[in-house]
Amino acid sequence: MSLMTGPSAEPADRPANDEETLQSYLPWPPRFPLAASGLYTWTLLWPPFRAPEPRIPERIPIPDPGPRFAPGSNGAKGEASERAFAEVSDTADSWLFPVLKEQVRIDVDGRYPQMAVSGDMTIGFRTSIHWIANLTQTGSGTYAGAIWYKDPVTASFPYTSVVVETFGGWFPLTRTARITFGGPNVQRIRTYRYTSPYFHDVNLEVDCQTGETAAMSIDTCAHPNRPAALPCETLTIPQVFRRAGFDVTSSPGGPVPIAGAGANAAWSNQEMHDAMQVYWSRYAPNAQWAAWVFFASLHEWGTSLGGIMFDDIGPQQRQGTAIFNDSFISSQPGGDPAPAAFVSRMLFWTAVHETGHAFNLAHAWQKSLTSGGHGPWIPLVDEPEARSFMNYPYNVNGGTTAFFSDFEYRFSDQELLFMRHAPSRFVEQGNALWFDHHGFQAADTVPEPALALVLRVNRERPVFEFLEPVTIELKLTNSTTRPQVVSERVLDLDQGITFMVKKDGRPSRQVVPFARYCLETAARVLAPGESMYAPLLASVGRNGWDLATPGNYTIQALLHLPSGEDIVSNELQVRVAPPRSFDDEVLAQDFFTDDVGRVLAFEGTRVLGDATETLMAITEKLPHRRVAAHANLVLGNVLAKEYKTLTEDVTDKVQPLRIKTLPASQDEAKERLIAALTTAPEQSAETFGHVRFRETVDRMATWLAGEGETKEAYKQEEILLETLSAREVHGRKVLGSVLQEIKETRDSFAPRAGAKSRAGAK
Repeated sequence: MSLMTGPSAEPADRPANDEETLQSYLPWPPRFPLAASGLYTWTLLWPPFRAPEPRIPERIPIPDPGPRFAPGSNGAKGEASERAFAEVSDTADSWLFPVLKEQVRIDVDGRYPQMAVSGDMTIGFRTSIHWIANLTQTGSGTYAGAIWYKDPVTASFPYTSVVVETFGGWFPLTRTARITFGGPNVQRIRTYRYTSPYFHDVNLEVDCQTGETAAMSIDTCAHPNRPAALPCETLTIPQVFRRAGFDVTSSPGGPVPIAGAGANAAWSNQEMHDAMQVYWSRYAPNAQWAAWVFFASLHEWGTSLGGIMFDDIGPQQRQGTAIFNDSFISSQPGGDPAPAAFVSRMLFWTAVHETGHAFNLAHAWQKSLTSGGHGPWIPLVDEPEARSFMNYPYNVNGGTTAFFSDFEYRFSDQELLFMRHAPSRFVEQGNALWFDHHGFQAADTVPEPALALVLRVNRERPVFEFLEPVTIELKLTNSTTRPQVVSERVLDLDQGITFMVKKDGRPSRQVVPFARYCLETAARVLAPGESMYAPLLASVGRNGWDLATPGNYTIQALLHLPSGEDIVSNELQVRVAPPRSFDDEVLAQDFFTDDVGRVLAFEGTRVLGDATETLMAITEKLPHRRVAAHANLVLGNVLAKEYKTLTEDVTDKVQPLRIKTLPASQDEAKERLIAALTTAPEQSAETFGHVRFRETVDRMATWLAGEGETKEAYKQEEILLETLSAREVHGRKVLGSVLQEIKETRDSFAPRAGAKSRAGAK
């Protein structure tokens, strides 16, 4: 906080205008005795009245909103700009609502000042222009700087610089800010009224699984490993975001029954999705400055998953997070001087980290791959050593000890600049898509990379049927003569991979996963020449169906390593064939939806009825098509076990929410899974890809054995072995080591000693 006192010296060469007249009503405009940073507004009502300026006792003429001209100018450019601005101002004709509103966010003092100012000019309820300028203090309460960002670039806003002057006293209603916009032969002056010390209002609603507690606060000095100058205080999550510029209210919810997690008491993505819709009181299918924070016990992935940001709520995203209290983040390190305080700090860090994702913040080491939702809004650089909530403590040099010895419970300056001054749609929960990157021109590659990334499809010709979900295989190979250490999850789409799809004649689009995870990952050593593989559903994500309509597509991926090196893949060309029949076109209207995409990505649902009906129609009307294999797989998955869902009984005022258990259907599940995978195994191996085909058959066989059908499990593994043994694509066969592993899995299901395979009996 800076203390600034004393009257301002008015520049002698300032041209007289109506804004000067407004300021003359202020008896004595002292500089701010308190922080000048905050939100300021100016509103025009049309017709017939304008919102009054602060402390103006009588109505005065509306100031000319057009630009001013420099002395000696012929005014040609200025007149054109003035006409354009007037056209923007007069586009709405409502007598009831503000049709022109401006907001500015001044960020020059207070907590973590970024020396910046940004603004929005709104017509009706639609933001039309957003601008950002960097500032330098030029006097007491006076700042100046260049406008470096405009969205969109338009003749209606031709200005290139600003001068910011702050006036007022101790009381908020007395505070104003006068901004002079300048540019080539143009000038515009506007006075704004102080509205709030915060830039946006945000609500965080916190729910807990029954028996779990929310890590909403932390004693900053409870652990001895901390910065020497760190203030000792009880810091809360709302306070963290208030210091970032958001007026946060926290509304506690009720307990979420553990029964919602199913019989295994571990939450799946779909179960958390269901719980969010039922228990989040502000849930709505629209963007809003609000997020849902859910503290649970465990995810079904186990203790390696510490938290997740959900991206699968209707057409919106970034609206909810989950923190898993019993995961690795609660593990007490050996030899730590204060293990309980260490765990409390990790829980608090995880909660803020995941909530930060809801504000569209990327991981500290992945910023160069991202931009704020609509093209690169700012040249972000990676911060792999940042002591920020958005970095992993165990990823920095020296690990968690080094991280927390310098950690000040804050976001980095880059992150604060984005949260405070990027266009609101980039930051608001449920609004702009998760970070989008348009191409890899700026990738930080090296001439001879240690790793090679290859995209491929397991078919002779890269042509996919209409409606067929496109599965791509990623192959990462150690191309050196030395062992290379990588994360075992390095090929996960939400960890280090940026995946782009470009249809011929269209802009490129990023395939964004439906969910993002905070995971403890183990290292893996790749021997020279050794490869690791991962399947990827490339058709659909949070951007929608990126690869669906008929045509030619180019697919490329970039792997960003912790070292800062980027590995760019080959360009894979694929084609989506046209519809075969009228049925294809009719089914496509219901198939290419967000719900169906989510069900395919999460491999099943028993609550999204419309999506389930669409997939069943696919299996009935197109039973021999490849899309039917995908439909049967997800329909069979959820029938293989009991499924618990939350229902609401509005007549019960005491306990309106109930847990409803949907029974498993073993016979139908078996029928659908076999239809998906091994009825036409060659076709299934192509459409799912070798890696996913093997994974799903193994999973089906394990389930069958668990149900007592070991003979059937053996048979399915035998079909898997025969299919992959016979497949050869572009001269490439399935590795002998993979086939050996399948044989061993098959033999583990042998119904009796000495059982022979069908292949051996030939």
